[in-house]
Amino acid sequence: MCGIVGYTGPGRVADVLLNGLRRLEYRGYDSAGVAIVGKEIQVRRAIGKVANLAKEVEADIAGSYGIAHTRWATHGRPSVPNAHPHVNDAGDIAVVHNGIIDNAAVLRTRLSEKGHTFYSETDSEVLPKLISEFYQGDLLEAVLAAIEQIKGTYGMAVVSPKHPGQIVVARKGSPIAIGVGDDETIVASDVAAIVAHTSNVIFLDDDDVALVEAGHIDLRNTSNLPVTRKVSTVDWDIEAVEKGGYKHFMLKEIFDQPNAIEVATRGRLNFQEGTAYLSGLCMEPRDMVCIQRIIIAACGTSLHAGMLGEYFFEDLASIPTEVEQAAEFRYRNPIVDASTLAIVISQSGETADTLAALREAKQKGAQIAGLCNVVGATIAREAGRGVYLHAGPEIGVASTKAFTTQVSVMLMMAMKFARTRRFPRQAGIELCEEIRMLPELIREVLATADHIKEVAKRWHKMHHCFFIGRGYFYPVALEGALKLKEISYIHAEGYHAAELKHGPLALLDENCPVIALANDGPGKEKVLGNIEECRARQAPVIVTATMGDTEASSLADDVLWIPKSGKATAPVLTVVALQLFSYYVADELGCEIDQPRNLAKSVTVE
Repeated sequence: MCGIVGYTGPGRVADVLLNGLRRLEYRGYDSAGVAIVGKEIQVRRAIGKVANLAKEVEADIAGSYGIAHTRWATHGRPSVPNAHPHVNDAGDIAVVHNGIIDNAAVLRTRLSEKGHTFYSETDSEVLPKLISEFYQGDLLEAVLAAIEQIKGTYGMAVVSPKHPGQIVVARKGSPIAIGVGDDETIVASDVAAIVAHTSNVIFLDDDDVALVEAGHIDLRNTSNLPVTRKVSTVDWDIEAVEKGGYKHFMLKEIFDQPNAIEVATRGRLNFQEGTAYLSGLCMEPRDMVCIQRIIIAACGTSLHAGMLGEYFFEDLASIPTEVEQAAEFRYRNPIVDASTLAIVISQSGETADTLAALREAKQKGAQIAGLCNVVGATIAREAGRGVYLHAGPEIGVASTKAFTTQVSVMLMMAMKFARTRRFPRQAGIELCEEIRMLPELIREVLATADHIKEVAKRWHKMHHCFFIGRGYFYPVALEGALKLKEISYIHAEGYHAAELKHGPLALLDENCPVIALANDGPGKEKVLGNIEECRARQAPVIVTATMGDTEASSLADDVLWIPKSGKATAPVLTVVALQLFSYYVADELGCEIDQPRNLAKSVTVE
């Protein structure tokens, strides 16, 4: 959730660190800081955005290596004392840390009794004090000794002027990547900070520790034994992490969805056999027919994508499918066996609760498949099989193109499984064509952006809002409500339309708009009836309706028009319209859209 950057090399250290932090600002933005090392450590910290920190960092600050951090508060409020980096009492060891030290209170008491002074409320401040306790001339050994005392999770980077040009990094439960450049090395918690320097990246595994220098990387485990990790090639270019003329990353990523889905589906549709090429699943048809049950585990937006996946797998492949909130999965006793396929979904591939669900399902003997966007992410490595989204970097905290590519990939997965059952070849060919048409249909939705913007202007002053849908559109209602509340701070709830009479109807009046998903498809007539119930309570109604549908539009105060499409792809088109609606409402309100308050992009702690 927080951002770490470290650099050692011939570049201007302050510029490299600050630019890296700007690319990671979406991961944490309540405070930021740098530690630049020359003859001594010079620390600069500031509250708020990286722009505030940049004002505190002198252009001529001396040093050839350093570490930096953007914070998303867990322990302690946003303040300069709580901002990273933290240093030891002598000021010659500095640490930046992501994660949570579970036994920080015990360590803090022990270190205080030994004379150490603490200035912050954070758990992270125990790290430089603890490392200094074990320091006897070898920084790597001191970090390894400190790690033995730690309970919890960490991604950390450590520097000291006693070890010129060296950065020690360690990982357990929080991502660290090392960019291997020409006579320079950059470490970060996310490859977005690395791609400006190199496309060659080493992803650390849990319990990895590395001594990093400009021209050398020494990889170890926590037992101080050498380990080998492959160098991956990251295919993001620098333009992919820039706004490209758009006002916000979120708007850019909404408009990038046709391209993202084209890339996610390119070369994967088999029109000849009516199925999909998904080599990353590493499953032949004889393996797939042995799957008797599917469990999908995810959080947030990915959970809503998984709910659509449940419909796909059951409707197309007739495989009983359950969707689990990943945080709940390992704290109960799920029924899992060798004929179960557990699909774990995470844009970043680092979501802590989803990763924990993966490990629990693996422990119980399930087969695992991961869906994630970031190449080399922990979930991708530990799952061993799965499908990359190839959506490119998603910088906006509110997920957009990750959701639509997740849904598109799960539709292809369901089709592939279905073709090993009783799903006819011709039906598969027709579904391939629906998926092929999806990018062009999304472009038609995007072409209505000006109309959606005008609708948003009419309703941006609302304080409450309900989204309702049935069948395939129920998960879309949940996702639409989540987007609106995430970036506009308007209270929004998604409900199955049939649940209106079981409570929500009591809250409806002329000040509570209802967004009803009334596209053509099964259940539409029932939704129209639900709209009449809302209108009878004086609630304004905005509908999503299939192009030309006068019946649905006649019941609405405003309409978001959706192109005609197949049943399985209509939810993707509808969610794009709702993303635009939420964006324009938030923009009209002047909200911080890319970095909504209290939220961060990747939740890497429970």
